[in-house]
Amino acid sequence: MEVHDGAELCFPQLLNTSCRKPLTSWTDAVFLCFLLSTISVLTVALNLLVIVSISHFRQTPQTHQPPPLSLSVSDSIIGLVFMPGEILRKTSCWYLGNFMCSLYMYFTILTISASVGNTVLISIDRHVAICDPLHYPTRVTVRRARVCILLCWLCSIFYSSLFVKDDPDKGTYCFGKCIFQTDYILGTIDVFVTFIIPVTVIIILYLRVFVVALSQARAITAVTLQHSVTVTSRKSELKAARTLGILIAVFLMCFCPFYCLSIAGQKILRTSYGILVLCLICFNSCLNPLIYALFYPWFRRAVKIIVTLQILQPGSRETNIL
Repeated sequence: MEVHDGAELCFPQLLNTSCRKPLTSWTDAVFLCFLLSTISVLTVALNLLVIVSISHFRQTPQTHQPPPLSLSVSDSIIGLVFMPGEILRKTSCWYLGNFMCSLYMYFTILTISASVGNTVLISIDRHVAICDPLHYPTRVTVRRARVCILLCWLCSIFYSSLFVKDDPDKGTYCFGKCIFQTDYILGTIDVFVTFIIPVTVIIILYLRVFVVALSQARAITAVTLQHSVTVTSRKSELKAARTLGILIAVFLMCFCPFYCLSIAGQKILRTSYGILVLCLICFNSCLNPLIYALFYPWFRRAVKIIVTLQILQPGSRETNIL
C-alpha cells in the first residue's frame, strides 16, 4: 500500500494502513447529508405513525394489522440505522471500528431482507383475501400471521449473518472505511433471495389478484341494492387490491435499480450511481406509510388523533376510526 500525505488520511498515525479521506466536495457532502437526513426523519416519523395507529386503536381492520405492522417496524429501522450510517460512510471517515461496521452491515441486510419478506407476506394475504374470500377468516388468522412474521424475521436474522465477515480482506482493507464486502457466490445468492424470487412471487400473486378483482368489479355492477352490505365489503377488498398494486409498483421502482447495478458489479455500487440507488431503497421505506395515508381513511383519522394528542385521553383506544 502506498504512503500518502498524512493530511489526506483518516488516521495519519497509520501511514501504511489508513484509508484516504473521502474526496466528496463540501457542497456534495452537505447535499447528501440533507437528503438522507430528511428521508431518515420522514421515514421514522411516518412509520411510527403506522405502528401507533395499528397497535393502539382496537378497531383497526384485522387485514391491516400484523403484516403492515411488521413492514413498518423494518422500514422504521431502515430510517433509524441505515440512512445515518450511509451519511457517515459517504461523507467522512469511519471512526467507529470494525465491530460497529459489521453490526451496521448486519442490521442493514437484516432490515432490508425483512422488509422484502413482509412485502411478500402482504401480497399473500391480499391474494387469499381476494381469490378465496370465503376461507380467508379461517386460513389467515392473527395467530398464523404472527407466526409467519416471526419466521420471516428469524430467516432474515440467519440470512444477514452470512454476509458479516470477522476478518476483512487484508489485501484491500484499510482503516477508516466501512465497505460491504461480498464474494461472487453470496452476491448471486442475494440477488435471487432478496430480489428475483420475491419479485416473481409478488408479480404472480398480484396478476391473479388483478384478474379476480376485475371479475368481481364487473359482478358488483350487477348486484342489487338489497345486497349493499356485500357490495361494500367487496369494494373494500378491491380497494385493498389496488393499494397492493401501488405498493408493489413502488417496491419494484425502488429496488430494481439497486439490483441491476448489483448484477453489473460491486464496484459500480461504490460510485455516485450507487449512492442514488441506495437512496431509492431508503425512499421506498418512506413511501410505504404515505401509500397508507392516501388510500385508507381509517389511517388518516388515526393520524389526526395522534397528531392532535387526543391519543393521550382516557379511552382513546376505543375511538371509532373506521
